[in-house]
Amino acid sequence: MIHPLSVVHEGSTVGASTVIEPFAHVHDDVIIGEGCWIASNSVLMPGTRLGDHCKIFPGAVLGAEPQDLKFGGEKTYLTIGDHTTIREFCTLNRATSHSTYTKIGSHCLLMAYVHVAHDCSIGDHCVLANSVNMAGHVLIDDYVIIGGMVPIHQFVNIGKHSMVGGGSLVRKDVPPFIKAAREPLSYVGINSIGLNRRGFTKGQVNCINDIYRLIYVSGYNMSQAIEEINVQIEDCDEKTEILKFITNSERGLIRGYNG
Repeated sequence: MIHPLSVVHEGSTVGASTVIEPFAHVHDDVIIGEGCWIASNSVLMPGTRLGDHCKIFPGAVLGAEPQDLKFGGEKTYLTIGDHTTIREFCTLNRATSHSTYTKIGSHCLLMAYVHVAHDCSIGDHCVLANSVNMAGHVLIDDYVIIGGMVPIHQFVNIGKHSMVGGGSLVRKDVPPFIKAAREPLSYVGINSIGLNRRGFTKGQVNCINDIYRLIYVSGYNMSQAIEEINVQIEDCDEKTEILKFITNSERGLIRGYNG
C-alpha cells in the first residue's frame, strides 16, 4: 500500500505488499523489494536498492550522495539485502566510482543514528548499535556486533564473528572471532559466547583460542606467531580465515592488552 500523502516517483519500482507511509519520499531510480515497510519521513534517494521484507524507520536517509570531495556525480548505488532493519535517522550513503556499491547485507540491524559512508561493505547478520559512525571504505564481515558510539576509521576491516565494545575507537583492523575493547582498542579474548550461539563446536572454539594465544599472549611478534601457528595448529577453516585476514591487513591489527 502506497499512501497518497507519500511521494513515490514514477521511475522507482515498488514490490508487492510493500507499505509506504505518508510523507515518505521515494526518488527516481529506486528499487524496493516485496513486503517492505517504509515509514513516514524517510527518504530513499536515487541508486538505492532495497531487498525484500526490510523495515525503514522515520528519518532514515538512504542513498544520499557520498560525502567525498572526489565524487563527480558518477552513477553509483546503495544495496541492502533482505530482512534488514534500518532504525531512526540512519544515513547510508551510496558509493563513489571506486567500488560503485555501498553494500549492507541481509538480516542486519542498524540502530538509530548509524552512519554508513561511501564504499563501505557490511556482511549478513550484523548489528550496529546506536551512533556507530563509519568512514569510507570500511569492510565489516558477517555476524559482527559493534557497540554504541563507535567511530570506525576509513579503510578498516573487521573480521567475521567479532565484537567491538561500545565507545571504542577503531583505528586498526579487528581480526575475526574476537572481542575488542578498551583504549587504545585491544584484544580482550575470543567471542566465545557468540561462537557458541552460532553452533561452533568446543574443538573449533579451543582452536581459535589457541591461535590468538600465540598471536596476542605468548610474546611473539607477528611473523613468529604465524610460524608457530603453522607448526602447532592443525589445518582448519578457522585457521585459514585468521591467517588470510592477517595477511591481507593493510592498516595492521589492533594491539594486545598490556594491562
